Amino acid sequence: MSSTPLIRIAAALLIRADGKTLLVRKRGTTAFMQPGGKIEAHELPVHALARELEEELGLEIDSAQATFLGQFSAPAANEPGFIVQAEIFQLTIDSEVCPAAEIEEVLWVDPATDPAVELAPLTRDLILPFYRSSLTAIA
Repeated sequence: MSSTPLIRIAAALLIRADGKTLLVRKRGTTAFMQPGGKIEAHELPVHALARELEEELGLEIDSAQATFLGQFSAPAANEPGFIVQAEIFQLTIDSEVCPAAEIEEVLWVDPATDPAVELAPLTRDLILPFYRSSLTAIA
């Protein structure tokens, strides 16, 4: 059993019609990551995701439309010494998003290329490669 402290989050692989995926950067940080946030006690991950997306992006989702992709873990981008354990859900959206709460910047990226920005370890090492492999499996 690891003694590394865990941060449990729910996060989204948000995809729009052109295949690009949304990344966010929190105020006072440098790394872009999947939108989402911490799961509260007694909260289902998909409900945490819906709450966070509304708070951070003004995005209302139907949690029934969220496809669970799995649980992914990586070093936390903004909290040294912590591991982020993420329940990842995929959603296709066609609505505009607007940074709110602690989100300072949003960025739509082409998953086939490496964006020229700093990425959180979870996004860089696991989520974008996972999305890329799912695209090549379909093609």
